[in-house]
Amino acid sequence: MTGEYLRMVLLGALACMLVAAAVTDLRCRIISNRLNLAIALLAPAYWWACGINFWPDAGIQLALGLGVFALFASLFALGMMGGGDVKMLAALALWFPWQALLTLLVLMALIGGVVTVVTVIHHRVSHRLGQPEVPYGVAISLAALWLVGERYINHFV
Repeated sequence: MTGEYLRMVLLGALACMLVAAAVTDLRCRIISNRLNLAIALLAPAYWWACGINFWPDAGIQLALGLGVFALFASLFALGMMGGGDVKMLAALALWFPWQALLTLLVLMALIGGVVTVVTVIHHRVSHRLGQPEVPYGVAISLAALWLVGERYINHFV
């Protein structure tokens, strides 16, 4: 039973870190490396609380994290994403199985479209010069919060 409590505490901590990431990205367009590192370093504790085996399950999670990092780092190289967004996605990939990760990416894309439209409209209405900077960490955080919420709700159902 201790693992269940630890799992819930870790999901709560992840939710708090996701809110912090969304707020700082919205305010400053920066997601802290320390925050991303904390998300990544808490994942093994979450694996242990969930009873995930070291091999092959934890290895699969690490491979997912590396794969997500490689994919989105290429988007960063093309100037389509920020570095903090890429690191946060890779850290989050350590927390969720591949099926949930696909859900995260779809939700992120949908929410990101809304965030982009709102950002562009705000940029034009306020008559700012240059290209608008989209706080995509907001979309990533909201999508991940959706998954964290699912895990809390499914725990009680």
